[in-house]
Amino acid sequence: MSLIPGMIRAMAAVPRVYLADPMENARQLEAMLHTADEQGAQLAVFPELCLTGYTCNDLFLHEPLLSGALDALSYLTHVKANAAFVVGLPIEVGARLYNCAAVIAGGKLLGIVPKTHLPNSAEFYERRWFESGKSAPDHIELFGESVPMGLDLCFDCGAFSFGVEICEDLWVPQPPSGRLSMGGALLIANPSAGNELVTKHRYRCELISQQSARCLCGYVYAGAGYGESTTDLVFSGYAGVYENGRTLGENERFAREASYALADIDVSRLRYKRRQSRSFWDDEAPQLRTIPFTCPKAETDDLLRFLTPTPFVPAGRERDLRTEEILLIQTQSLLTRMEHVHTRKAVLGVSGGLDSTLTLLAAAYAFERAGWDKKGIIGITMPGFGTGKRTRSNAEKLMDLIGCTSLVVPIGPAVTQHFADIGQDPEVHDIAYENSQARERTQIVMDYANKIGGLALGTGDLSELALGWCTYNGDQMSMYNMSGSVPKTLIKHLVYYVGTKLGSEVMPVVQDILDTPISPELIPDKAGELTQRTEDTLGAYAMHDFFLYHMMDSGAGPKKLYAMAKIAFDGVYTDEAMKKALLTFVRRFFTQQFKRSAMPDGPKVGSVSLSPRGDWRMPSDVKMTLWMQEAENL
Repeated sequence: MSLIPGMIRAMAAVPRVYLADPMENARQLEAMLHTADEQGAQLAVFPELCLTGYTCNDLFLHEPLLSGALDALSYLTHVKANAAFVVGLPIEVGARLYNCAAVIAGGKLLGIVPKTHLPNSAEFYERRWFESGKSAPDHIELFGESVPMGLDLCFDCGAFSFGVEICEDLWVPQPPSGRLSMGGALLIANPSAGNELVTKHRYRCELISQQSARCLCGYVYAGAGYGESTTDLVFSGYAGVYENGRTLGENERFAREASYALADIDVSRLRYKRRQSRSFWDDEAPQLRTIPFTCPKAETDDLLRFLTPTPFVPAGRERDLRTEEILLIQTQSLLTRMEHVHTRKAVLGVSGGLDSTLTLLAAAYAFERAGWDKKGIIGITMPGFGTGKRTRSNAEKLMDLIGCTSLVVPIGPAVTQHFADIGQDPEVHDIAYENSQARERTQIVMDYANKIGGLALGTGDLSELALGWCTYNGDQMSMYNMSGSVPKTLIKHLVYYVGTKLGSEVMPVVQDILDTPISPELIPDKAGELTQRTEDTLGAYAMHDFFLYHMMDSGAGPKKLYAMAKIAFDGVYTDEAMKKALLTFVRRFFTQQFKRSAMPDGPKVGSVSLSPRGDWRMPSDVKMTLWMQEAENL
């Protein structure tokens, strides 16, 4: 099958170099191009001056090497290769010598890009041999044809487009890649020959990563390696593929044979990011010469990039660092809002479930950091018709351990009276039966907050907002909601982490809450068994958070979301379960916007938010036909 829609496969290739032997080097490249085809690559980038070797020094000025490099280039134009590829060589134009990258696709020499910025340091002295590309002509005659030459070339096959900058071009204040990206290049190829020094590699990787993020582009970097002269310098042969600040693939440096980095770049995501970014287009876009070419689709049954099933949850130590940062954001936001409304009292409903536990723990964490008395946190347990013994017990234990003020206000009598007022049969467990309880609880929290001059805290999360799994003017509403942009899959880690911060005696209760199935507890249980399990109705929150992340991060539609989910959740959920969850996600996401349009204030904590005042503005009555059709046709 083909790659996931919107992705292309790129290779950064490092051959073994034979100094001053262009034809042997061409044969090395030919072998790697066969590997590129076998691996399904659509773009291959080779190192700077790889047809001659970078360290030929004064031999660059001699005719045999220059003509030999052109013969090797001609040889490569006749190599059968599916991938477009970029190869480095010296080219003479009117007695001026340029350090160039030649671009070849489909047996045709598409263009020549000369290096702009030539190093002139103790290590590199390219100005001894080469001219800056700024003086290069617009075209050059090669092999009986006029070939475009210059710094303004963009190579476009429709599926993707790319420009070229060479080595030192990346290290200057205004790299050509910025102009190329603004002119339409989605990828940047960098044939390079940077030597190795202690700590230099880390800086190089940071530089590539930052430039790919700054340019909202994919970046394919291939550095000179084994075979280059070690008279004074060592070249490690680093190869890396990057996308918008993220490293997708790297090779092992200092290999003594050919090596490469291969990865799949999500060009549709890059297009989406550029559509999102208005500042990206603030400066006038340069006019580039677009060179069209054809490139076959990659036929492969794998994906060469890691797709985590929990994109909101980082791994390892990074998870704790991010969790701490989120808690600090929540702390800062809550304390600022409470100071603004002149109160040190926060009121919330505590059910013993995951979301209210996070709000309670985060509020306690904030009060502790501020040095405020935790008795100012008023947690109200409001048992109703479906409240379970386990969740109520956990709620009461947790509040006691934290040291906050706790109240118990049963909602049964008030809701029963409300049923009588509106003519609701209490034996009919419909939407009115459920929502009446949710709204009664919200009324109690709001009114009690008014009574004591406190702030009513919301307990809803990002996942519930995405699905509309909340009661309008019930748990959807509050005076402030710290967790409105925290997804369900991340909440579990936040609850665990902040529990450890508040003392070891809290952890047994926290752990039992984490082990409790997610439920709104609005329907009476049967023989002690929990009647409502949210994920039995909606599908796993892990899938919904996955769909939400990639829809908001890359603009992915149902077809792409499903293709990605099949890889991320392989062996976890069946195809039918994923299709069903995706249909539920699309339907509920589009029909429940009215709840998000009226969501209360709360801080944005991550890259994805559904606040109507910031990240997501959508009509509440928009048609979802296109998305549903795509989802139904999977």
